Amino acid sequence: MGTATAVRRPHAEYPELSSAYGAALLAGGGCLRDGPVGRVGLELEAHCFDLSDLARRPGWDELTAAVEAVPQLPGGSAITMEPGGAIELSGPPLDGAAAAIAAMQADQTVLRESLGRRGLGLLQVGVDPLRPQARVNPGGRYQAMEAFFAAGGTGAAGAAMMTSTASLQINIDAGPRDGWADRVRLAHALGPTMIAVSASSPMLGGEFTGWQSTRQRIWGQLDTARCGPVLGASGDDPASDWARYALKAPVMLVHTPEAEPITEWVPFADWADGRTLLGGRRPTEADLDYHLTTLFPPVRPRRWLEIRYLDAVSDDLWPAVVFALVTLLDDARMSQIAWEATESVATAWDQAARVGLADPRLRASAVRCVQAAADVAPADVADSMDRLLRQVTQGRSAADDFADRVVAHGIDSAITGLAHDDRLKGGV
Repeated sequence: MGTATAVRRPHAEYPELSSAYGAALLAGGGCLRDGPVGRVGLELEAHCFDLSDLARRPGWDELTAAVEAVPQLPGGSAITMEPGGAIELSGPPLDGAAAAIAAMQADQTVLRESLGRRGLGLLQVGVDPLRPQARVNPGGRYQAMEAFFAAGGTGAAGAAMMTSTASLQINIDAGPRDGWADRVRLAHALGPTMIAVSASSPMLGGEFTGWQSTRQRIWGQLDTARCGPVLGASGDDPASDWARYALKAPVMLVHTPEAEPITEWVPFADWADGRTLLGGRRPTEADLDYHLTTLFPPVRPRRWLEIRYLDAVSDDLWPAVVFALVTLLDDARMSQIAWEATESVATAWDQAARVGLADPRLRASAVRCVQAAADVAPADVADSMDRLLRQVTQGRSAADDFADRVVAHGIDSAITGLAHDDRLKGGV
């Protein structure tokens, strides 16, 4: 759980894998770390717009120069750029949700002010509502991903995922070993409810899609072997579930040493067992490590747990979303409330993305979960929690507010207003 990037040796310098069984032991053995809960790391993506020409997607060199000009961030976040030019802040792990929220807010302020001096604004919604999909990041990884998705018949969804989506990711400790199974199960059970709560993406390509979370719809169009939930039939052994998932998932690319797409369906297990050679060789441990970074389940174990199913949401809402989800997972009393609240909707992923809080069961679950978190929220996030609680009680989400603003004032006005200050103050 951190932002540092290690310098990697060439793949050929790592030990070669001799079997799928050995690969499974490596993948499962290191996927969760035994220890206490409490640390929280946040990653927040936002679409970057030229405020003088909303239809134009800023180019790679322009974005690189803008990011390099950002002053040192007080909260310690790293700044990266996504394939479509979205900008991501990745904060360090800190003790508790409140500290992680405060650090991210401080970094956001510096980033927004710096980009604003160049005429650029950030829009925190789950999907770019206006511009067509286009990759500006020239990295070989993303070129290979494009080719992989196209070969598998999901080229449009893959391009949209890479270049038009933005998320709020929450990283939390795996916790004590004897609680891993319940913790991972609850993180999944909360998924539909929190998707409905955070839904902010009703538009794509200038058109309403009919979905509250178009971002989740896009992810659902990709292959479940790579993007579906990790949980096995019982969920009793998350490490084994992850190893099984990783070995069944098809290899996306191989380094030769450049990233080369694999355009046939080759499960990693077949490569590790030598049934198929990719790049003229068997995989190394580095190939396995890299393969794991190309898997995108809604909850991903990386020694800690990455919660990946939330839409990016506005600055007045995301602190409440973060505090609510972390509290429901890290506080034992709140976890019991979450189990009870989500029981009837724990697998309603598509329903949550399509209609959100218009579904009475999802709304009831959201109200109970958010109310429980609001009751213990510190003063620093109380205003955000109050707004989120009012919203879910009314059965509304950020997607509804954004849609109302587009209908009343037009999409350009909606984007410009939010990209300037990223605030929806009660709709229109």
